[in-house]
Amino acid sequence: MSEVSNPRVKSILESLLFVSKKPLVPEELSQVIGVPAEAISRAFEDLMVEYENKGLQVAKLAGGWQMVTRVENAEYIDRLLNSPIVTTLSPAALETLAIIAYKQPVTKLEVEGIRGVASDGVVKTLLDKRMIREAGRSDGVGRPILYATTDEFLRHFGLKDLGDLPKLPEGELEQSRQLREGMLLPFEAEARAREAA
Repeated sequence: MSEVSNPRVKSILESLLFVSKKPLVPEELSQVIGVPAEAISRAFEDLMVEYENKGLQVAKLAGGWQMVTRVENAEYIDRLLNSPIVTTLSPAALETLAIIAYKQPVTKLEVEGIRGVASDGVVKTLLDKRMIREAGRSDGVGRPILYATTDEFLRHFGLKDLGDLPKLPEGELEQSRQLREGMLLPFEAEARAREAA
């Protein structure tokens, strides 16, 4: 094994800690880096001290070492990761999204039947914004793609699950009219208000 200086070992370990999803074990890293496991353990101990007063820390976990965030910063991490997604949706996109949300899984042809206009561009936009996803294929002629909403859709509108959607009115005609006119979903009005703010 070639000798690697301690600062170099620490630099290598920082990079490995940053990309690793599991605790790193000195004995396993010995082969990767080419230095004895004891030198790697000492470098981990040094890194633990160096990261003492930072937002990240080097911690000994599950028989190895891992870079983790500080517990006292968990609230802020949660705010960032679970904050509502800010995205602009046109009235056509909101209308299409409402139809997919209530009728899913649904084909583009069925969406267009309710909307009364072609929806290719809107469906592509919703796919790009990860509000909807392909959910398989219909058994109908040509086996068209079925669309359904995503977790991104739920997060955007602050819904726990699809059960939080307002109830559809009775009657197919009334449902179609309200979906088409964007009158049904209170979250559409809220979204438009957020966009205008």
